[in-house]
Amino acid sequence: MFRPHISFLLSLCLLCMVLAPEAWLVRANVDSTSTSAIVIGFVGGFVSPDDQVHSEVELATRLRHDYPSGVYVKVFNNRHTEEAYQKILELLDTSHGGKLTDDEKRNARIILYGHSWGGSAAIKLARRLGAAGIPVLLTVQVDSVAKFHEDDSIIPENVAQAVNFFQPDGRLHGCPKIVAANPSRTRLLGNFRFDYEASPVDCYGKYPWWDRYLSKPHTEIECDPQVWNRVESLIRSSLSTPSRVP
Repeated sequence: MFRPHISFLLSLCLLCMVLAPEAWLVRANVDSTSTSAIVIGFVGGFVSPDDQVHSEVELATRLRHDYPSGVYVKVFNNRHTEEAYQKILELLDTSHGGKLTDDEKRNARIILYGHSWGGSAAIKLARRLGAAGIPVLLTVQVDSVAKFHEDDSIIPENVAQAVNFFQPDGRLHGCPKIVAANPSRTRLLGNFRFDYEASPVDCYGKYPWWDRYLSKPHTEIECDPQVWNRVESLIRSSLSTPSRVP
């Protein structure tokens, strides 16, 4: 009596899998569609991507809190653009085929931002994504400083919108002007200059003394709430924008 009962249950399970295979794929489907947008930030200098003192990291924390599902948010070290690139490919590969389809590329909704070397890293990553045929919704550079052999002033044509915030003073100061490699493909939202000699921002008690004294204006733009409120507003606006068809 026991064996026929087990046989009957196995047959019933097999029948259910044939008639309703989607019921057995719920977990895979939920995982594959859980990320509808990707926000990648880059910290500048030798800053840890987990250091909550820095505005880039604070912003990511707020976004993760406000978008608990559907949006992947992570901050990387500016030297880890390849790691960020591989993570994006993993997230976009919803079919788990190991290679992105044209639809997976076309449906990508990616936002990149960063401060100092992190701003340059954002453009480097955007260019890497462009070479793979993957569009980017928005790039945001805050006092972007290019590393050797990097060009953070020319925005690749796979980027739909780009914006640049900079200040011109001190030993470290950002790229004063970004331009579109293809103006018909990329909308430049502006190059916005901030003058901290005329309107200083107090970072005391938040940033280390060496940042506040050795690269004062460069640090001020990183801790300026006016700048980061605008950055955050642009990112949130882009998160509600559908992907762009190349």
